[in-house]
Amino acid sequence: MSTALWLLAIQGVLGALDTLYYHEWRARLPAGVPGTRPELLLHAARDFLYALLFGSLPWVAWRGAWAGVLALVIATEIVITLADFVVEDRVRQPLGGVFPGERCMHTVMAILYGAVLAHLAPVLLAAWELPTGLVMEPAPVSQALRVGLSLMAVGVLCSGVRDFYAALQLPGGHWPWHLAVPAGPETSAPSGARQG
Repeated sequence: MSTALWLLAIQGVLGALDTLYYHEWRARLPAGVPGTRPELLLHAARDFLYALLFGSLPWVAWRGAWAGVLALVIATEIVITLADFVVEDRVRQPLGGVFPGERCMHTVMAILYGAVLAHLAPVLLAAWELPTGLVMEPAPVSQALRVGLSLMAVGVLCSGVRDFYAALQLPGGHWPWHLAVPAGPETSAPSGARQG
């Protein structure tokens, strides 16, 4: 479990960099670029699942049937990520496509997530054999790592709320970016976005 949590922490750092640099700064997805709503909704759903993983795994043992629930959460996250790979290619066309560095970042994160799962799967299989329950049992890692993952849970939850709010195009959801103008022959991508 220790290795899985350290890898998850690295995944969290890379995910934060990806979100802040590529999704927010370069693509400015919350700015209301026409068509970005599906990608924002996928990001929000995935962020909520990551918040659950980051917030629970360092502190709670998922046992018995709950181990199955956790496996379902992980499987759902994988399906959402695969859907995001397809959707972002379509959604980002007005922005000139997915940035090459972002594509590389996503590939590294997918490989890293596979490593997390390789270390987490044996833990889940062993937990499946135990009596069903969610047991407060801090993982055998440093307190600093547990707290760090908990802070990541809060951060990714906030990111998910932001993406969901922006996807609904509620007031101020585009902040701090200027609201994008609906696409037309004379419009361009938002300031800072790559031209195609």
